[in-house]
Amino acid sequence: MEAQWIEACQLEDIDPEDAITFKHEGRYFALYRTDDDRYFATDGLCTHERVPLANGLVMGTIIECPKHQGRFDFITGHAKGAPVCVNLKTYQTQIRGEHLFIKLA
Repeated sequence: MEAQWIEACQLEDIDPEDAITFKHEGRYFALYRTDDDRYFATDGLCTHERVPLANGLVMGTIIECPKHQGRFDFITGHAKGAPVCVNLKTYQTQIRGEHLFIKLA
């Protein structure tokens, strides 16, 4: 399957140091904005119990799952704290004008 860029949101939809959920073709993604206005994307559900990550707490480049407080680095996708032990898939992002796009493979 060829990779494609999908428009996910407007930049202003994500507050600094926060995350939102983006759904596309039945899949959930989490979109993040750092306090210095960098944008990132990961799978949107926790690898532990499939809870939407965007409902969790963003601390720097860490997202904490709202259910059991497992943590991930949303830049790398690496699991950072129990009970999560499976990494998140990450996606490239691109800014075009005032819109955020993610690259799906």
